Amino acid sequence: MRFVSWNVNGIRAAIRKGIDGYFSAFDADIIMLQEVRALPEQLPKDWSWPEGYNVHLHCAEKKGYSGVATLSRPEFLSIETGMSGVQDAGDTEGRILVTEHQGLTCINTYLPSGSNKQERQEFKEAWMDEWRTFLTPYLSSKQPVIVCGDLNIAHTEDDIWNPKGNAKSSGFLPHEREWFSNLLEDGWMDVFRQHVGDGEKIYSWWSNRGQARALNRGWRIDYFLLNPAAASLVENITIDRQGGLDVSDHAPIILDLNL
Repeated sequence: MRFVSWNVNGIRAAIRKGIDGYFSAFDADIIMLQEVRALPEQLPKDWSWPEGYNVHLHCAEKKGYSGVATLSRPEFLSIETGMSGVQDAGDTEGRILVTEHQGLTCINTYLPSGSNKQERQEFKEAWMDEWRTFLTPYLSSKQPVIVCGDLNIAHTEDDIWNPKGNAKSSGFLPHEREWFSNLLEDGWMDVFRQHVGDGEKIYSWWSNRGQARALNRGWRIDYFLLNPAAASLVENITIDRQGGLDVSDHAPIILDLNL
């Protein structure tokens, strides 16, 4: 089975920029999108989701903000949103979409950014702690659990082009990186890093400023994290750096599992 995770930086803009061609090229079984930033009624009236997919959007209450969507060829056996913690318990920003399919669970996540102001950094960190707790029961599931999305954290110096210059930047703060290490110590597996090995600086997001894309000055902040049952099934994982950057400032991640 093929899975894709992609922060599309606004689905309406992505539609205008040709995302439909990517949907076809992926030929994926399940596609999980972040930062959709649109309610269903805001989508172009002459446009429709790709044929053959069941689609569920979990939108933010605030128009034009955040939101996630999951497209699936297999039917949804269940759909849940948010988590049970007290930090934005109703998930009003549309950040977590959990879908169960025959034999597997997908957790589509758009973790908050703390780059705008201190109160958002505090919101992010409270959210991170609750999300880690929320994920814990899924680790021991005997069926594959696939966690993916834009997690707004570059874990190691291999995941960012200028680690020293960004040591005090949200998304690469020491305690954020430690939190990510703890997440992996819990048992979640960063299968892209395991696949390419240490020392490979491959990114998934580039700023629109300062020719960051052309100079490949990026961050790897988009992930697939798998529980042991899923990690044992990995066939391949790639960040498609050559594709998708005409649609979004993030590259899609493509994961193939032997399912």
